[in-house]
Amino acid sequence: MSADALHFPRPVRTFPRLMDRGWTMTTTNRRDLTPVLDRVDRTLDGSLERLFEFLRIPSISAQPAHAADCRRAADWLCAELKAIGLDASVRETPGHPMVVAHDRVAAGDAAGDGRDVPHVLFYGHYDVQPVDPLDLWHSDPFAPQLIRDADGARIVARGASDDKGQVMTFVEALRALRAEQGRLPLRVSMVIEGEEESGGANLLPFLEANREELRADVALICDTGMLEGGVPAITTALRGMVGEDVTIHCADRDLHSGLYGNAARNPLELLCGILASVRDPRTGRVVLPGFYDGVRDPSPEVRAQWRAIAPSDADVLGPVGLSVPAGELGYTAVEQTWCRPTFEINGMTGGYAGDGFKTVLPARASAKVSFRLVSGQDPAPIRDAFRAHVRAMLPPDCTATFESHGGSRASVVPEDGPALRAALLALGAEWGRPAVTIGSGGSIPVVSEVRQALGMDSLLIGFAREDDRIHSPNEKYDLVSFHRGIRSWVRVLDALAHDGAPDGTRDMAGAA
Repeated sequence: MSADALHFPRPVRTFPRLMDRGWTMTTTNRRDLTPVLDRVDRTLDGSLERLFEFLRIPSISAQPAHAADCRRAADWLCAELKAIGLDASVRETPGHPMVVAHDRVAAGDAAGDGRDVPHVLFYGHYDVQPVDPLDLWHSDPFAPQLIRDADGARIVARGASDDKGQVMTFVEALRALRAEQGRLPLRVSMVIEGEEESGGANLLPFLEANREELRADVALICDTGMLEGGVPAITTALRGMVGEDVTIHCADRDLHSGLYGNAARNPLELLCGILASVRDPRTGRVVLPGFYDGVRDPSPEVRAQWRAIAPSDADVLGPVGLSVPAGELGYTAVEQTWCRPTFEINGMTGGYAGDGFKTVLPARASAKVSFRLVSGQDPAPIRDAFRAHVRAMLPPDCTATFESHGGSRASVVPEDGPALRAALLALGAEWGRPAVTIGSGGSIPVVSEVRQALGMDSLLIGFAREDDRIHSPNEKYDLVSFHRGIRSWVRVLDALAHDGAPDGTRDMAGAA
């Protein structure tokens, strides 16, 4: 996940699939959720113990050495879902396995009241990012800790926020609902993947191959965050991404720089120059042919709204110790994050980088690069254009190889309709403030893949904070995010089941 970008409020729009089924807003037939919410509070220690068990499994999908750990995480989660009464199984893929679970019999079915009980598909992932650089962690990344200080209580571990803590908010909500009410208020299916952090190449084929089994009315995706200050939010816009490894090959072995320097090509120097040339140094624009085809600027009205949210670039960059935007001229930092595509160099390797000094001329040099895409851009031609740009700049005797790390289009989730409104109201009731719809500069390919494979819209509901250090050392998840995230899902599932929201919160939706 990449939920560490800033977000912006967006106006509310539709869920055609649910509208076609005739869903309407109503506040009738409400259940008293107090017993379920009390159970969540009363059993929080047990919920934390289970989360800590999950976090102790080093399920790093990008590293082959942790393949067995990824399977162990899938098995652990499957066992937990079976323990709360779901029909759960671990499904094989060419990569790491998927966890699939169903509870298709809802309370409304048994009531015999004739209601068309909704069916939701929950998505999350059990894999985590690598922990490097390990020396910057204050504790073992797979020995979770609950740290309490003047800033509150937080769970520290790799995967605490992205995405194990978020997945477990949903699992624990199901546990509380089944324990207190006997059945869930609506039909629930789940698919939890193990390769989100390493490209997710097998998710779309899996969804397509199991289309009839997994199709539901709406997807619930818990891989996003809240606004600053703990304002609950549903994310409705995400950027797409192209991920790519490029390696430049020169000599057939590493060389002594004193004997071959100047005479032999240095692939590190060559790679630095090629990557630097992808952006125009004067304007900050990406120079690849066709890169900006289909990209449109937001309206003057929207840009004015964004300036009101972030009046200065320092508002966006100040929290990370910066103040001057580095992207395209003519765009503010918030616009560069929310509505402009990017090119980023994520890491480079080559030669000797260990302790001491070694005067080596490397035989090859590699870089990991990514492009964040906005609406209107197609990942495939952008990947092709980047590879063509690299090859065109290669001198004689040098070659380039490439490895794809996935690609996805930007996603704009439809925003009006009763399901979204019900979820916003439920979140507002739990957090005591209006819930809003937001956008993100990050990328979650599953949104477009669920739309492509299953024809479903998605609600992206998450409880991460912008200081959760996702993908970084000392990743954390606030205890309040975990606790109230569980409570939030109890309310959201109940609200979706009854096509409405808790009484007394309708004014909050108007404010949002």
